[in-house]
Amino acid sequence: MTTHNSQYSAETTHPDKQESSPVPTAAGTTASNVSTTGNATTPDASIALNADATPVADVPPRLFGSFVEHLGRCVYGGIYEPSHPTADENGFRQDVLDLVKELGVTCVRYPGGNFVSNYNWEDGIGPRENRPMRRDLAWHCTETNEMGIDDFYRWSQKAGTEIMLAVNMGTRGLKAALDELEYVNGAPGTAWADQRVANGIEEPMDIKMWCIGNEMDGPWQVGHMSPEEYAGAVDKVAHAMKLAESGLELVACGSSGAYMPTFGTWEKTVLTKAYENLDFVSCHAYYFDRGHKTRAAASMQDFLASSEDMTKFIATVSDAADQAREANNGTKDIALSFDEWGVWYSDKWNEQEDQWKAEAAQGLHHEPWPKSPHLLEDIYTAADAVVEGSLMITLLKHCDRVRSASRAQLVNVIAPIMAEEHGPAWRQTTFYPFAEAALHARGQAYAPAISSPTIHTEAYGDVPAIDAVVTWDEQARTGLLLAVNCDANTPHTLTIDLSGLPGLPGLGTLALGKAQLLHEDDPYRTNTAEAPEAVTPQPLGIAMNATGTCTATLPAISWISVEFHG
Repeated sequence: MTTHNSQYSAETTHPDKQESSPVPTAAGTTASNVSTTGNATTPDASIALNADATPVADVPPRLFGSFVEHLGRCVYGGIYEPSHPTADENGFRQDVLDLVKELGVTCVRYPGGNFVSNYNWEDGIGPRENRPMRRDLAWHCTETNEMGIDDFYRWSQKAGTEIMLAVNMGTRGLKAALDELEYVNGAPGTAWADQRVANGIEEPMDIKMWCIGNEMDGPWQVGHMSPEEYAGAVDKVAHAMKLAESGLELVACGSSGAYMPTFGTWEKTVLTKAYENLDFVSCHAYYFDRGHKTRAAASMQDFLASSEDMTKFIATVSDAADQAREANNGTKDIALSFDEWGVWYSDKWNEQEDQWKAEAAQGLHHEPWPKSPHLLEDIYTAADAVVEGSLMITLLKHCDRVRSASRAQLVNVIAPIMAEEHGPAWRQTTFYPFAEAALHARGQAYAPAISSPTIHTEAYGDVPAIDAVVTWDEQARTGLLLAVNCDANTPHTLTIDLSGLPGLPGLGTLALGKAQLLHEDDPYRTNTAEAPEAVTPQPLGIAMNATGTCTATLPAISWISVEFHG
């Protein structure tokens, strides 16, 4: 997670480096010549899955991952609060666990994030009363180490999620990574594995996916490196970890964002050097409405088109990975792990950090650093949810290369779930698009043919107003259509034709399941602890005939999901 130190912009295209020419439209999408100011009840857009459509790829379960970092109240007061009325014997909040299951999260990246670059994993094991307190340099807090890998493993077992474990490449490196690997995955009979058994976990944790550091290109990161330095370091660590356990899936740090001066060249340098032992490269991209304080219309329209930036990001990193493969005469593709993505109003954090720096600069300070303070607790709008729905569509449409993703983060910190101290947990607006995809996108993903009106953006030029993806599980005969109207001003009516789905009999026998719409006349409307259901998806009134065709009207700034079955 990037911080203000980098002079970054939370949108992956830095405002000073935005392209002046339009970004090419996404694969399978064409912009029509229909005006966006016509009668919304007359179809002016279409989504079609032709009989000869080939799938993008199978939908990878890890695409619906999330992220838990020791940051603010994500861990303490989020997933762990021993004094909460719903807390279990481990101190885990059951109300939060219930919402995590409802969200459909499959894999959780842990424990960071910037936090991991100054973290001793050994501090979080063994009896809690013996664990040391440490200063966390990433977020200027006191870490109590009440939660560690043993505890998070137990939490993940209850949540039904896989763990993606990150290792410290900032202040530590090879030896610490190998020791941690032995501790979590080793069979009893060696020192670290026996320590795990003594701590109450007899069987290996079987953690397969490992992040080798976090955002090591960022000057805000403890122990940050040049591309060449990190390439050499990750090559050694990845090689050694696979000597210990060849079946691991290892993730190298990619650029912290597309705004970084070495974006693209960083990936090529790192992946070329360490190609043989790497499986993934990380991608991080955050977006927000830059005009949210003044509610500037142009900024809202740029924000709604954020998926254009994500599409370009994916293409750039995929190209760098392919160049690394060719340089090594390799046969495997390095996959993308979009292990930090979502909406983050980083300008709020930047202001908070600037204030702290100004105060800290005035002499030496000896006051204690706070424990689990309220940090990055963004409250999301209806428009934020539509954008996240659009970004999920983009990830699904590129799941041939994006084989893992972690929506950052899970609880309280820029999260779809909020948890009040000693109080209730509730769903943010962004909860709903993620949950719909996580729970119902199965089988193969398809990028349908789309004819759409265009909208003008200052950041990306003219782009399609409508985007969509279709998933279809031919064996179970269940499918999902996700679509979004990114037009800030105008509703659009689209015809939907799913008759080309593979495995349908001659005349087709599709039936409509649940159809829902997320839209608010006030796009800035939010859910809060006092009104937790102010923004929720509503039934979408459409009728699908047996051949899989229907018509739907999408209001301005809206997202829909349509579940169907054969």
